[in-house]
Amino acid sequence: MTAAAGIVGGLLAATGVLLAAVTVGFRTKFAPLHAAIRRFNRDVTNPRQLQRAGQPGAWASVVHHMGRTTGRPYRTPVVALPTDDGFLFALPYGPRADWVRNVLAAGSTTLDHDGQTTQVAHPTLVPTDEANHLLQRKQQRMHRIYGVEDFLTVDRTDSA
Repeated sequence: MTAAAGIVGGLLAATGVLLAAVTVGFRTKFAPLHAAIRRFNRDVTNPRQLQRAGQPGAWASVVHHMGRTTGRPYRTPVVALPTDDGFLFALPYGPRADWVRNVLAAGSTTLDHDGQTTQVAHPTLVPTDEANHLLQRKQQRMHRIYGVEDFLTVDRTDSA
């Protein structure tokens, strides 16, 4: 019994240390950590999320965008917060994420959200101060903890 408790305690401690390291890495914008998490998400998490994202009740939406230089179509799962006239996206990796740069370059895109496909345009980068009034306190706290300082807004243009 004591050995099992020691193993469980060790696993819990290791998990806590890992979570603390990820939090500190995000807050300090540690580039190697961001790159590793982006690669993991691209290769492992995103393909699984795309199976359900954009459907009714799914927590993730899907942004359809074209590569700036390749012209290749992409689909990226994102968390889209509906606003009165469009959507707000928190950018935990900052405004240099490929999908963000693609949408900014194109000026418009299509978003699958909660079972509906919507055309959106006028992508605009906004700082935390301008986005906070659209967020719940819990969301504001999580963004503060992880050092999220950038957000993207888009306006609905019509339903596709």
